[in-house]
Amino acid sequence: MFNTETIYDVVIFSTGDTKAGTKMGKLQLKDPADGSLLNCILWEETLNRMDSKIFRCGNQVRIVSATFNEKFNNCLISALELIKEAKTGLSPAERNLAFEKLTAYFEKIKNDKLRSFMKDYFKKHEEQIKTAPAAKLMHHNYIGGLLMHTLECLQYAEANMAVSDFKFNTDEILAACILHDIGKIFEYTIDLESGLTEYDENFRKEWISHSQYGFSICMNEGFKNIARMIAAHHGRTDWGAIIDLNQKDLEPELYFLHLIDNLSAKFGKISAAQLEE
Repeated sequence: MFNTETIYDVVIFSTGDTKAGTKMGKLQLKDPADGSLLNCILWEETLNRMDSKIFRCGNQVRIVSATFNEKFNNCLISALELIKEAKTGLSPAERNLAFEKLTAYFEKIKNDKLRSFMKDYFKKHEEQIKTAPAAKLMHHNYIGGLLMHTLECLQYAEANMAVSDFKFNTDEILAACILHDIGKIFEYTIDLESGLTEYDENFRKEWISHSQYGFSICMNEGFKNIARMIAAHHGRTDWGAIIDLNQKDLEPELYFLHLIDNLSAKFGKISAAQLEE
């Protein structure tokens, strides 16, 4: 039964077009009391009456007015109240610190060409790298999320290499962790006021995905092994990988980066709310 006093957590929000050509919002809410999910629709008229920042992941909201289905797990919302605003992501000071921690890894890379390439690239795109999210919906979808995801990958990789008998090329593993998602600085846009993330349609017209971008820039620089790791880091082609890990006789490094990336995406500081924990 619907209770107007229930406070929900915002899980996911996205917009799209209806068959009639109008805007429609899709909102997923979670009841923190029992973990149940509520899938909601908002028509364009309702969206126009609301400040977009209310839909930020992690916000706490109350449904003021809605029409529910019989099972009360789907609804059409006509009025929503913001109860508690979630953090939009890393603060400017936190972004600067995270950027310093990330770029400090360059000094661990012995290959002069590789180290110089990454230093130059990060200097050129510093502001974009500091603010970019790591995803639109799935993980680290907040201001500075890409920094957090990249740092987590580096930390997980170092910890696992330290206890492994396999002789990894440390330069290439660290560089792959740093560059595997670098195309996301172009693939997404993020509103620094609301914290909401969208796809950059211009990027999507020129590139298939951020994986293709990362693969291409590494191939162009002659870093073929790193390019292959980036091409495989999503694991399966139907998940966006260029190289499917179901193929036979692939290099162990390809599986390693995929698993490291997946660890961060599943167990890292996935939401902005976790930054305050």
